[in-house]
Amino acid sequence: MKKSLTAILAAMLLLNGCASVPSDDSVIAEAVYPEMAPYPREEDYIDQTTYEFDYEAYEADFTKWRETSSPGAGTEAIVSEMAPFVQKIAAQLLSDNGGENRAYSPLNLYFALGMLAELTDGNSRAQVLDLMGTDDTEGLRNDIAALWESNYSDDGRVTSILANSLWLNENYSFKQPTLEILAKNYRASSYSGTMGSEDFNEVFRNWMNEQTGGLLEDSVKELGFTTETVLALASTIYFAAGWEEEFPASQTAERVFHAQNEDITCDFLNESMAKSYYYGENFGAVSKRLDGSGSMWLILPDEGISPEELLTDEEVSALYLDGATNRKYVTVNLSVPKFDVSSDIDLIDQLTTLGVTDVFDPVTADFSPMAENAEGLAVTEAKHAARVMIDEEGCLAAVYTLMMVEETGFMPPEEEIDLVFDRPFLFVITAEDGSVLFMGIVNDPAGNS
Repeated sequence: MKKSLTAILAAMLLLNGCASVPSDDSVIAEAVYPEMAPYPREEDYIDQTTYEFDYEAYEADFTKWRETSSPGAGTEAIVSEMAPFVQKIAAQLLSDNGGENRAYSPLNLYFALGMLAELTDGNSRAQVLDLMGTDDTEGLRNDIAALWESNYSDDGRVTSILANSLWLNENYSFKQPTLEILAKNYRASSYSGTMGSEDFNEVFRNWMNEQTGGLLEDSVKELGFTTETVLALASTIYFAAGWEEEFPASQTAERVFHAQNEDITCDFLNESMAKSYYYGENFGAVSKRLDGSGSMWLILPDEGISPEELLTDEEVSALYLDGATNRKYVTVNLSVPKFDVSSDIDLIDQLTTLGVTDVFDPVTADFSPMAENAEGLAVTEAKHAARVMIDEEGCLAAVYTLMMVEETGFMPPEEEIDLVFDRPFLFVITAEDGSVLFMGIVNDPAGNS
């Protein structure tokens, strides 16, 4: 990681964590973001002269933080109902990677598809909802709102910034009730401008970079609207959290990672700790807690088993969704490479394979909830870009989903286990409420493939 997690977190605090607004005259509907009191760190309440601890100030600030922090609870049933969606999408998006790294965010894609469902009707909407595992639009709105509330955090301890937006062609007349639904339930702000103009493209790219902490800048710089663009929906997540127990920097050492096509020498994070070791017929795994947040699951396939094979393994999905698998309490000598993995996935073929077809065809696409003159419109671009990094201090990740709609010419235990992630492996990052924030396969920790 080029910058430490601490340095990046400090920089992100300057952004306030809320979606930036391009200009007043371009705002059609604006989402309201919660205000959060900063997390009080005990070291900040020690007088540097007397070394006395200011208990009264600490307790007051802790109460403010607790009252405004994201609850991180109450969505367990929703997360459980999302499980088939998470598994289905993972098997589709992470497989057939040709030895390259892959990463995606189930939660981010769920939000983006929910927005797409709100903009469509008829069979177009039905196909999207079917993929999401529901036929209840009103229920979906409530679920999305609850998941947003549960996963949003900007308190200086955990940064989990969720942002949604719509970018509208100023020459079209859009239906305000739909935009208000998206603003209320999806926290999606709507902006109107001149499609195809460099000014509007720059505003859009700046918004995307801000909401993803600049982690996906190389991908974002390729994005832009054309004069044919009628609407674009964007959903982003920026996530940064430290480990509950950091990896000792003094123990970081070079080791060989056996990639699919070659051996790679890279830095490995190392620790020895008494903890739960999870195992199934085809894998071994550990959970690394994130401070004030969820966990990163590190899942190592057995020799002869590929990470792709684990994507459809019921024992694996039971592991990261609810921790239900075999486990024993042992001393785990963990060795995992620092990694910086990213991927840029074209969603059109992937979603078509999963049964979402009508929105990509101007003959069958139904965008009537969006605008009166919605004939001949279709999704012409759908992208999902993600990046996940870990180092001694913690985890840093960002993702966006973008869909463009265009007008077409139509006690130390006795037993020890050495768990060395020196070959391709699977990772999953879960939030405090169990939502699956990110999943990926590390084929090359250095990201050279």
